[in-house]
Amino acid sequence: MMTNAYTLTKFDLTYLGFPLNTTCFYQFSPELLTRYAVENREGLLTDQNILAVDTGEFTGRSPKDRFIVKDDVTAETVWWNDINIPFSPEAFERLQYQMITYLNARPFFVRDAAACADPDHQISLRVITETAYQSLFAYNLFISTEGNVGLQPDWTVIAAPGFCADPKEDQTRQHNFSIINFTRKVILIGGTGYTGEIKKGIFSVLNFLLPQKGVLPMHCAANTGTDGESAIFFGLSGTGKTTLSADPERRLIGDDEHGWSNNALFNFEGGCYAKTVNLNKDKEPQIYAALKRGALLENVSFYPGTQTVDFNNISKTENTRVSYPLNFIPGVAKPAVGPIPRHIFFLTADAFGVLPPISKLTTEQAMHYFIAGYTAKVAGTEHGINEPTATFSACFGKAFLPLHPFQYAGLLEERIKENNVQVWLINTGWTGGPYGIGERIKLHFTRSIISAAINGSLSGVKYDKLPLFELMMPQTCPGVPDALLNPIKTWPSVASYEAKARQLFELFKENMNQYKGIENQEIANKFASAAIHSID
Repeated sequence: MMTNAYTLTKFDLTYLGFPLNTTCFYQFSPELLTRYAVENREGLLTDQNILAVDTGEFTGRSPKDRFIVKDDVTAETVWWNDINIPFSPEAFERLQYQMITYLNARPFFVRDAAACADPDHQISLRVITETAYQSLFAYNLFISTEGNVGLQPDWTVIAAPGFCADPKEDQTRQHNFSIINFTRKVILIGGTGYTGEIKKGIFSVLNFLLPQKGVLPMHCAANTGTDGESAIFFGLSGTGKTTLSADPERRLIGDDEHGWSNNALFNFEGGCYAKTVNLNKDKEPQIYAALKRGALLENVSFYPGTQTVDFNNISKTENTRVSYPLNFIPGVAKPAVGPIPRHIFFLTADAFGVLPPISKLTTEQAMHYFIAGYTAKVAGTEHGINEPTATFSACFGKAFLPLHPFQYAGLLEERIKENNVQVWLINTGWTGGPYGIGERIKLHFTRSIISAAINGSLSGVKYDKLPLFELMMPQTCPGVPDALLNPIKTWPSVASYEAKARQLFELFKENMNQYKGIENQEIANKFASAAIHSID
């Protein structure tokens, strides 16, 4: 391993258990990190001089290997379940000691940064990584600071892909792990090189801390227009959250994680982490334009014999990614703060082909769809037989919620009512039939629909009510065929539509059943309990 060309810094990390005057690579520039990564075979350069790396065994998060230390701080507050798995303080201390011993035997990188663009809620971060590319990711994703060698940060992340746990000895499920300790204010990530674990670890921390200050943390994108009005876009992976928020006519606040305080909307991050599958210049011009030196590509493939990325090649994973700083996007909001939103869009890629391209929601319906967090995925076989599979993720981010979903829903309900916010349900999925029969709603139609909602074009039109779901659908929308707005009219027969609609309706009811029986508990006091019965 080559280190002579790089300056080591003496650093006081004794608060973590490192020896006094530990040496590390501190606050390296993107150029130095890229160079180090290439020289030490962490990755290679594309023909656009972008660092491309493979994250190894894991090309996505591993939710079943995410733990939270259960102690006096968390025992009665965390929503313990299959995604918030308890971990003992003693096992955490042993594992942290082992990781520090492992890192201290090799060169490692330290990056000081921050999260939350609003100074009133900002926290300082220190990201300690085994690899240069992970440090580049931290540079791209978090808010840049000058750094301070002498100060202990609010939170520390230690990420070492090469360190693997012993499940029997370390109380993990398998060799990889991500563990949050709210008392120590440390996150340990080992056995995986997937950088999204770093990003989502901090997101989970903020999802625990901010509601205590009356701030709503959200898994959403946000942008603002020249009129000063903000819009936010909730959605699970594949629903178009990043694509639709990257609107050249509006200023991007951020593409994934935000907070909503009493007087502002603010980004948690300083960059974007966009999916690149099928990326092209025409459909996603802003993301495509961010592909330049300093960005970090993950798990992409190349055209044979070249250094040109083939974004249509998903042989490694469908979850190919690129991270880049917000300033790689022209016209981005600086700082990444905006006014209180006037419109909220819940994005769903409905592969059942049942939901309208746009529906205007009541507050009660908004609470229901927020708690449901619905989208649909396609489960395929090699024989081409495909059936849509409903996916429900509370608050559009269940995997990152340390608290019960009703606590976030209660905050959202307050914000909607206090600020007279209009909420819309947007189907970016299929119409005219389910996946394999119908066709996906064209992106330019969805863009026209969202523009019409924001500019008020849908406020004076007539609406129809979708049977069963009781969703209000506009009869007309500028730039969109009238027939597309009512999914029943796009199907070959009403009977076939009704059968599929009933199937999806029953899945919604089944999902909501998990919340029955806790309506009268204290945790539900701020939540509109009628939403639980909104589709009964």
